[in-house]
Amino acid sequence: MPGFLTLLPPLVAILLAFRTKNVLLSLFVGVLTGTFLLSLTSHGFILSFFYAFLGLVDKILASLSDTWNAGVILQCLAIGGLIAVVSKMGGAKAIAESLSKRAKSAKSAQLITWILGILVFFDDYANSLIVGPIMRPVTDKMKISREKLSFIIDATAAPIAGIALISTWIGYEISLIKDGYAQIGQDVNAYGMFVSTIPYRFYNIFILIFIVLTAVLAREFGPMLEAERRARILGKVIADDAKPMVSNEASNIEPKEGIKLSIWNAIVPIGALIVFAFLGFYYSGYTSIMAGEDKELIEAIKNAPLSFNSIREIFGASDASVVLFQSALLASIIAIIMAVAQKIMTVGEAIDTWLEGVKSLVITGAILLLAWSLSGTIKELGTAKYLAGVLSGTLPKFLLPSLIFVLGSVISFATGTSYGTMGILMPLVIPLAHSMSPDANFMTMSIGAVLTGAIFGDHCSPISDTTILSSMGSMCDHLHHVKTQLYYSIVVGVVTVVCGYLPVAIGIPVVVSLLLGVFACFMLVRFVGKPVEEIEIEAEVGLEE
Repeated sequence: MPGFLTLLPPLVAILLAFRTKNVLLSLFVGVLTGTFLLSLTSHGFILSFFYAFLGLVDKILASLSDTWNAGVILQCLAIGGLIAVVSKMGGAKAIAESLSKRAKSAKSAQLITWILGILVFFDDYANSLIVGPIMRPVTDKMKISREKLSFIIDATAAPIAGIALISTWIGYEISLIKDGYAQIGQDVNAYGMFVSTIPYRFYNIFILIFIVLTAVLAREFGPMLEAERRARILGKVIADDAKPMVSNEASNIEPKEGIKLSIWNAIVPIGALIVFAFLGFYYSGYTSIMAGEDKELIEAIKNAPLSFNSIREIFGASDASVVLFQSALLASIIAIIMAVAQKIMTVGEAIDTWLEGVKSLVITGAILLLAWSLSGTIKELGTAKYLAGVLSGTLPKFLLPSLIFVLGSVISFATGTSYGTMGILMPLVIPLAHSMSPDANFMTMSIGAVLTGAIFGDHCSPISDTTILSSMGSMCDHLHHVKTQLYYSIVVGVVTVVCGYLPVAIGIPVVVSLLLGVFACFMLVRFVGKPVEEIEIEAEVGLEE
């Protein structure tokens, strides 16, 4: 079939989502469009409708049978149950009240959310699922819109995990770099190369700075300005037409009357979740490596099991989705025991509360399944390869990093997967960049552009799992989150090209490019952004008159 037809499934899903404001329906139609196109290659037009439906069911079943995907869904459900029990015990409210004493204003509340997002650096899924429920009561009290909360969560998820020296991403990123260099007959220190790309991960760095600037300067622009002013003036943290990414079960869970609020009812279970996650990452990665055939790595880990290099390799080899499910389940058991031991709930009540939390996230599981099904469909259609072929070609050397970033952005936005985009582009980019210039800096910035472009597009995409989880963690309307975030992401993406990849590709030091990009972000927020509180002051004056 003509290559441009392979773009139809993601385009249909994205456009229909914005038109109907129904993510489930849009993803369903997107997957059905893809399976219909696949059916056309071996069946007639009429029969293809029948086989398209069968193909859709097969894609959903394949997505659910994948252990990684199943682990992600189970961890979402388990964390939903955990948060419900913690909330019923009063732990979430106690944490919120404690943080509220430090969060004296909307600015400090946003900065605390940003700091928590950076602290949960080891996994983007964990970030979205932990920070949102903890900070949501605080940001609601400070009249910060759910859209802004979900933006901060999303922008401190993949952008942080993607550049963290130890995370669940590191093994995959390093393996891609190593395999890419193997294609040109070179054996490099892949981890050293990864570390050297960090200064060239301009979008990751600039978006983190951008969050701080909007919070400190109290200025916004685009749809986010409307959302923030709505929250500050009217006290509506979500719009009237919003459909938060949870059901009523989660929002209706309040602490039992008469109980004494204690922050330990939140710190112990959530702390256990994080500790178990780290221990689980180590155990999972260790057993995986020991069962492998890399004798040199096995020996190195045996000799120094707690060294930085060993922990990095072990975390990279772990199965993050399964580990996070195990950790959430164990943390849930601890929360239930604490609730029963303090006589806050009976065993039956605690289990019922946990199940209410699980039920609240069933919608998220359904959306994730369809998003993965769409990703699998467009992979089979060859959408990413078509885009790579169309957008690449002969070009001047100094444009290559920028083109790689744009290409990675388009592919990851259309497919909703940063991992898949990295896997497609890295084997193409390393040989291409080496053929144009074997210079170490040029190779480093080109590799950095692959990793950064994949994260940027994934960050913007409404069909990305991390975007979906950020909406869920903040209880925000998913499409409102996408619309408000998109403006900011695109602006920072432009800064990434203009102040980042173009200057360094013509020889400007990377430090200068970083400073230039930070300055550009400051100027945008300061002079394009408008004060959030300005209209509130005008409204108060009008009321007095």
